[in-house]
Amino acid sequence: MDIRVQDAAFDLGEEVNAFAARQSGMGAVVSFTGIVRDIAPGLEAMQIEHYPGMTEKALAGIAEEARTRWNLGDVLVIHRHGALKPDEMIMMVATSSPHRADAFQAAEFLMDYLKSRAPFWKKEVTRDGADWVEAKDEDEDALGRW
Repeated sequence: MDIRVQDAAFDLGEEVNAFAARQSGMGAVVSFTGIVRDIAPGLEAMQIEHYPGMTEKALAGIAEEARTRWNLGDVLVIHRHGALKPDEMIMMVATSSPHRADAFQAAEFLMDYLKSRAPFWKKEVTRDGADWVEAKDEDEDALGRW
């Protein structure tokens, strides 16, 4: 299990290739990458804040929960913090499993829980000011399927 919270950008292809290369005996690798969307009028940056140590521990707990629910070989979670511009990669998850269903379901579980339970705070910084992003009902509703 590899959990990283970092301000630096990451190379998606390099990360997926390195993750896949470590998955001996696994039949499936699934990855998902989140990108900062330009949905706020005049968005200049998405400011992501976290508590170092606490956030990594929470992410590891979510990943461990996924490992108890599905037959996984490994899990990778990378989440960035700091000021991210639209179209920048904000996070990625990768899972491996002997079979694709477990890898897909675990990746979806991780995405839903990271969105709602990971301790990150997001502020949209626009040319007109800055506002904290509120939790969305649909993100909470997504947890109900797990």
